[in-house]
Amino acid sequence: MTNNQQQTTPNPSQEEGRKREEQEKKFNANNQQLTTNNQKTITIRDISIDDLAPIYHLGERLFTRDRYPSLYRTWDEWEVARLYNTDWEYCLVAEIEGEMAGFILGTIFTKHSVTYGYLNWMGVEPKFQRHGVGDRLVDKLIERMIGENVQLVLADTDPENTPAINFFKRKGFNGERKHVFLSMNLTEHEYYSKLISYERDRKAR
Repeated sequence: MTNNQQQTTPNPSQEEGRKREEQEKKFNANNQQLTTNNQKTITIRDISIDDLAPIYHLGERLFTRDRYPSLYRTWDEWEVARLYNTDWEYCLVAEIEGEMAGFILGTIFTKHSVTYGYLNWMGVEPKFQRHGVGDRLVDKLIERMIGENVQLVLADTDPENTPAINFFKRKGFNGERKHVFLSMNLTEHEYYSKLISYERDRKAR
């Protein structure tokens, strides 16, 4: 092999380094373009006690009875307070120019020697949607979970919430399973409606 041939033969490690450098440049360029186009800087921070009411009210506007009944049934102020008290390090807020743009509430648990992360709730202010807020929140939460040796992250949403499902799939979530919600109107039930009337009359005495 001649010297010229040796110079033109690519070194595997050098080639790999060059590709990695190109990927990093492309990644940084994309991030810069996102910031430039939107002219908004997204800040992710820990939740504080002052965030509880704004988070609850944003969720009230997002998780409505007519659009997502399963989310509406389980979202309340106590849910926000509970996660703040037990898992505050996995509860994050996104801000844009000092205004709350979104939130994410998570938790971790260990079962059979496997540590799971669970994305309980996430909401983005409608006017800030499609600005990368959801991406930043999920990425930051997963970074923290990895620091606690989380191996599998779970997320769920209303089966009719197509935008959320598509978002999670884009982020790399898979293994979709359908969850069936059933309900019973006690006031219309043959037996329980009578029990309700009895209890109402008993308390009125």
